[in-house]
Amino acid sequence: MPADDTADREREPAVTHWGFAAVPALGGVPALRGRAPGAPVRRPAARRGAAGARTPRPPRGARVRRLYERLRRAWDRPLTAYYLILGSGLLITVLGLVMVYSASMIYALQNSLPATYFFRKQFLAVILGAGLLWAAARMPVKLHRALSYPMLVSSVFLMVLVQIPGIGRSVNGNQNWIYLGGPFQLQPSEFAKLALVLWGADLLARKNDKRLLTQWKHLLVPLVPGGFLLLGLIMLGGDMGTAIILTAILFGLLWLAGAPTRLFAGVLGVAALIGVMLIQTSQNRLDRFGCIAAKDLGPEGECWQAVHGIYALASGGWFGSGLGASVEKWGQLPEPHTDFIFAITGEELGLAGTLSVLALFAALGYAGIRVAGRTEDPFVRYAAGGVTTWITVQAVINIGAVLGLLPIAGVPLPLFSYGGSALLPAMFAVGLLIAFAREDPAAKAALAMRQPVFGRKRRGVSWKTMRRRVKKRPSGER
Repeated sequence: MPADDTADREREPAVTHWGFAAVPALGGVPALRGRAPGAPVRRPAARRGAAGARTPRPPRGARVRRLYERLRRAWDRPLTAYYLILGSGLLITVLGLVMVYSASMIYALQNSLPATYFFRKQFLAVILGAGLLWAAARMPVKLHRALSYPMLVSSVFLMVLVQIPGIGRSVNGNQNWIYLGGPFQLQPSEFAKLALVLWGADLLARKNDKRLLTQWKHLLVPLVPGGFLLLGLIMLGGDMGTAIILTAILFGLLWLAGAPTRLFAGVLGVAALIGVMLIQTSQNRLDRFGCIAAKDLGPEGECWQAVHGIYALASGGWFGSGLGASVEKWGQLPEPHTDFIFAITGEELGLAGTLSVLALFAALGYAGIRVAGRTEDPFVRYAAGGVTTWITVQAVINIGAVLGLLPIAGVPLPLFSYGGSALLPAMFAVGLLIAFAREDPAAKAALAMRQPVFGRKRRGVSWKTMRRRVKKRPSGER
């Protein structure tokens, strides 16, 4: 081959597989011209410092700190409480609906009922509760305050009707139900919790506006007498568990109102004395206290439920036996779909399932405390604190009884256990927290920015797209 032809080919630019010539990089963008034969291909240079040395990667501690700062900023966003309340409340309700179906199907078949009997009733209650949640979340604070007194009067009236023979019904030894016809019953004491929260919050907010809460008389009257009236009507029916939760709500409101320690301790001492007297006068309540941390069934089987609840949790292991595969719900564990649904959850979903439920309740409780702590409205602070106290204390009492750490109080797991009378006011209370979270000025501004107005731009917000507008360059063609 002639030398001239070889030199000409060496001067030809190298052609890539796209059909363009590979050229040196200009400003970080590959050019399309030839390069000298044998010259090394340029690659993007590594980041170097001022002296030309490679920039070292940040240490692991700095990366962890940076990640922590990002999470903290995300946690401090205005809508964090709003999404926590909405997400955790709905997840608890949906998971509870699934577990009600799994835990109640055998019990329904044993009572000659369809397997989906309790599930269908609970599903109907969830639909109604979702409507109440949406309505409560959309109501302004003034309307919630206006509903407080009618709700209190209605609750007292219904609890009086419970004690009238022929109207009230007794279930498991407690006279606290009203028959509505068909398979439906109503437990007015569940609505008394919501009534006490709204009425107590409105009462304390009015006195706070007049600066009367510094006087112990105005702090206690009429809040404490009104709470004791509800407690007395509940105890007439023998429902000790609901009375404990109502007492917790009352003390939560007093604590939020800034009750002095001496006054708080005095009222707590009186309530504890009354509770001890009520326990001493009932053999059934004494037996329940004797079953705390029980390992055997007892001489007459009085600890049957507590021990089999522990059996269910212990047999679940890390990830459970599988949804629907519980053994204890086949007649061994009483009330598997109501008071002891947490035990069935542990048996079928294992430790992972029970910890998930605990995490959801912890998130809901934290969000409620955050709403109560960041607001400037006294009513919102008292009502949010009262709802958080109610749901948290009831969950602790139910789960503590299943774990054998507390006496069995006969209260359902809020938003989770079977029972429309307990579910409806609890879902309304979650809607109440959502409404309060939306009332925060920063959250309200953030939500307003996320609501598009069709056909025009958002108010005060300019749309930004990912596509940049690039001015067309002349191609050089004429």
